[in-house]
Amino acid sequence: MNRYPLWKNLVVLAVMLTALFYALPNLFDQDPAMEISGTRRAELNEQTEARIRDALGAANIDIKGQDQRNGKLLLRFKDSDTQLRAKETLENTLGSDYTLALTLSTDLPAWLQATGALPMYLGLDLRGGIHVLIDVDMDAAVKQSMERYSGDIRTLMRENKLRYTTVALEKGEVVVKFKDEALRYQAEEVIGSEFRDLLLETRDEGGNFLVTAQMGRLEQQEVKKFALEQNITTLRNRVNALGVAEPIIQQQGERRIVVQLPGAQDPGKLKEILGATATLEYRLEDTEHSIQDALEGRVPVGSRLYRTRDGQPILLKKRVIVTGNQITDASSGFDSRSGQPAVFVNLDGAGAGRMRNVTTENVGKPMAVVFIESRTETRIVDGKKVTRKIPVEEVISVANILEPFGRRFQTTGLDSPEESRDLALLLRAGALAAPIDIVEERTIGPALGQDSIDQGFRSVVIGLVLVMIFMAVYYRVFGLVADLALLTNLVLIVAVLSLLQATLTLPGIAGIVLTVGMAVDANVLIFERIREEIRVGSTPQASIHSGYEKALSTIVDANITTLIAAVVLFSFGTGPIKGFAVTLFIGILTSMFTSIIGSRAVINLVYGGRKVKNLAI
Repeated sequence: MNRYPLWKNLVVLAVMLTALFYALPNLFDQDPAMEISGTRRAELNEQTEARIRDALGAANIDIKGQDQRNGKLLLRFKDSDTQLRAKETLENTLGSDYTLALTLSTDLPAWLQATGALPMYLGLDLRGGIHVLIDVDMDAAVKQSMERYSGDIRTLMRENKLRYTTVALEKGEVVVKFKDEALRYQAEEVIGSEFRDLLLETRDEGGNFLVTAQMGRLEQQEVKKFALEQNITTLRNRVNALGVAEPIIQQQGERRIVVQLPGAQDPGKLKEILGATATLEYRLEDTEHSIQDALEGRVPVGSRLYRTRDGQPILLKKRVIVTGNQITDASSGFDSRSGQPAVFVNLDGAGAGRMRNVTTENVGKPMAVVFIESRTETRIVDGKKVTRKIPVEEVISVANILEPFGRRFQTTGLDSPEESRDLALLLRAGALAAPIDIVEERTIGPALGQDSIDQGFRSVVIGLVLVMIFMAVYYRVFGLVADLALLTNLVLIVAVLSLLQATLTLPGIAGIVLTVGMAVDANVLIFERIREEIRVGSTPQASIHSGYEKALSTIVDANITTLIAAVVLFSFGTGPIKGFAVTLFIGILTSMFTSIIGSRAVINLVYGGRKVKNLAI
């Protein structure tokens, strides 16, 4: 009686050993480190590594260790001061062609790295960095959309030769005035057939016949949602230029964006990046002149020399067809005729008219997409930081014009579906869809983050020790078994967080502390049930069996309610609340395993399969 089959004992043992293995990386110290990666303009190779070593050696900066993975070079240093000195040195040596990301790196042995076991990430409150809360002006997004409609309607009236008095945006709606009532009704029919999502109304005012157009509630919601998503994508692209490892950029509520940059300590540079500008231009390729002549300095008068992302020279005409400001939407897909990856682009009225005219005249000729960005570069000149804006222009796509097109067209000639998705993102995220305002900014120093780690660790240890002492004194041998289950539960929580590569935050530590207190609840219920069975005269073996069997439903009911609370917190909460909910949810599941299955396995090994007169409980 009270014996597990061999397979169940082996499962429990396998779970414990696996948990120990994946929790092991968290025991190694995390060193201040720098992750160096090349941009599209430069490649990280042996020559670059030699330059890095020579520059750090000349500045008397010691490297604790280095590692290369996924095309990136990771340098570890003994302290944060050395890390910052190395960053300043390499910024001057490598320039803006390489990205330098300050991070923390665990000095894992090679055999552990080979298995893919990694420690947990540390959140902003434990690691230090910058927290920014950004508000997106949704009203401006809707207004910009209505302004595009205003221009499109004005173009539509001219194309259909409907003489209007004015087309203006008034109080959130487009107002078109006519002197003739018949023209007004014709215009209403034309606008309604072209823009089916607009809500149209007619009225008379001061001798004028008016058609008013405004967006419906659903379309306004779509515009706001699109603006928020595009701003998040744009900010993510811009934050990547800061070189921060594991940045967090996510939506908060209906109109706000949270930007968290662990390890970053320069809020001024962050504001520069967030306020940077980026746009796109469509230009025709100059196929009539020689690229070699242009490289030698003989650039034709009406053309200009550009570079593609891989550094290849290309000659484009100076005349700009349309710019990114005239793109209203972009999505990736496949060409219906060839099945090749393609990007589908929508233009506003003015851009559509210009594109139609140019493409009609240049069928069969190549057209290029130029991505233009203003990047900020900081250098040390005469011991002082000097910041300047550098315009970067890259050709991201070149494709032939197959037929005339206007408002909606597609760009082909892309290598893969991934490239088409990236291009669609660039087209949509070239510029912010709506103005932003930084409403909250916090800078957390690394020392404060380390202090939070120390305090959180102390709170877990103190809570764990007090609970273990109480259980050992009150329940004796059974209490020691509960203590073993509690320690195993902590290891399981850390292992699951490490396996999922979850980010541990201060509220997450609070969730672990709470789990430590709650983890023994199941054992308390089981042990008290065993004591009741002994008091009514049951044998020790029968008491153990009944205690675990009869307490099971109560334990499950109690933990399910906590799991529901954790799910609700995760579903409706924001960053810190989600961190607490995740550790609470994982802790409840692991505590049920260790308290019910794990402790029963140990009790069975101690008391099972033999005659017992008394239980040490």
